[in-house]
Formats: sequence, structure tokens, C-alpha cells
Amino acid sequence: MAAESAIGLERFEMLRGQAFNRHAHDVHQLAWASTGVLMVGVDDRCWVLPPNLALWIPAGVWHVTAAQRDTVLQGIYLDPARCGLAWDEPTVLAVSPFAGHLIGYLTGDLDEAPRVRAEAVLLDVLRPVGRATIELPIPTDRRAREVADILLADPADQRSLEELAARVRSSPRTLLRVFAAETGMTFSQWRVHARLQVAIGHLAEGQRVGRVAELVGYATASAFVAAFRRVTGHTPAHYFGPDTRAVTGATRTPGGVVPEEGSPAVDEHR
Repeated sequence: MAAESAIGLERFEMLRGQAFNRHAHDVHQLAWASTGVLMVGVDDRCWVLPPNLALWIPAGVWHVTAAQRDTVLQGIYLDPARCGLAWDEPTVLAVSPFAGHLIGYLTGDLDEAPRVRAEAVLLDVLRPVGRATIELPIPTDRRAREVADILLADPADQRSLEELAARVRSSPRTLLRVFAAETGMTFSQWRVHARLQVAIGHLAEGQRVGRVAELVGYATASAFVAAFRRVTGHTPAHYFGPDTRAVTGATRTPGGVVPEEGSPAVDEHR
């Protein structure tokens, strides 16, 4: 019996801030932004995905999808009965340039046989990322959630824990306890992850490392790069894939990062 197609694709052009409210599919989904930056939330977890990363969402998992920038979302839907891949929980996958080209090829009007062959190759090259991803658990407690919303709206906000606690009519001790219990992180760790998640969107747009550092609350580019490396194991340029070459004064390649000329970050990227 001839193999049958297992993948359906749908393209969505999303404006900055546009979202698909909480929903689920009867099939597996690979959420991928061919351009822009995608955010996917599942329960109390969220991921920020530049074009070199995608999120595998198993069938039946409720999720929210939003565009952090003007974004082209490529919805890739996989029949569980015909798909050889089956991660049981949301999993971040690497999308290489080759995989991206395959997805583009599959959006064309193909006969069944070449479509099935291309699908088989795509499924073979999709792998969980080797780099650490910046996953951000979101607290559900009203006071902690309000603090989280404040810091995600403006990660450069320099207010102390004491000042933020007063703003939400809580105490520093209570916020420390709630963040630890509901996110598995200390408040300071959570704040760093929040800053870096927002930074990914700016980096994917091609903003310079020094400017991104300023936007998310770091005094210097080198302090930002050090924090990024501690969390992900990579500099910002390397995080966006080995095909990216950050060069002083150069414009970015898709998904690339432009470092500050003369900054300490530049030497790390060479």
C-alpha cells in the first residue's frame, strides 16, 4: 500500500500583539514562525521562538499562540496515526535552513508521491534543540502574576523587590515564597529569564546587542551577554544557529544578531 501524506500546513500572517486564544487540536502541531517572533503558552509555561526554533505541541494540549512582532506563523499539523514523531509534551525543536526550505516546498501544490518523500525527510531532520531554551514559568498567584506582568511589559524596570511588593500590596517575603513555589525559580532567576525572553524578540529583529541590553535592563552589553550565556550556554549570536555569522558593522542575516561595534561582545562572536 502506498504511503499517504501525514502533514497539513496553514499560513497565518499575524500583526504584532495578535493572538490565537486558548485552543487545542486533534492532531500534533509544530508551531513555527518563518519570519518574526512567536510566543506559545501552555498552562503556566511559555516559550519565545525565533525562526530557528519551533515548538512541538502534542495533540490535545491546550495552548495560546501570539506574535511578539509582525510574524508569519506556519502551522504544521501532523496526523498522529501517520507521523513517526511523538513527543509526549511540548518540545522545542531546531529548524535548520534546510528544514525551513522543506516546509516551504511542502506548501506548494505537490503530487502525493513527492509530498510523501519530502515529509519523510522533514520528519527525519527535526530534532530537539541542543541549546538551552529560555522557558518562562508564569506564576498564578494574583500578586506574583501582577509583578510578572509589570516586568514583562518593561524588563528594564529597575524597581527592587521591596518596591514591587508595595506596588501589588504584598510583602517581599511573600513574593519570594510564591515565585519559588509556583515557578521553581528564585525571584532573581525569574527576572533574568524574563529579561532574556524579551531580548530574543529584539535580537531576532536584528537590533544591536548593546541596544538590546539597554532595552531589557542591563547596564552594559558584556553584562547582558554574560547573563545570556549563563542561561543558554551560548552567546546571543550562537544561540541563533551556526549558520549565523555576526560581523562588526554588518546587517543581520535572517535570525541573526548584530553586535555592538567595539563592544566586548564582538570579540566573543568572532
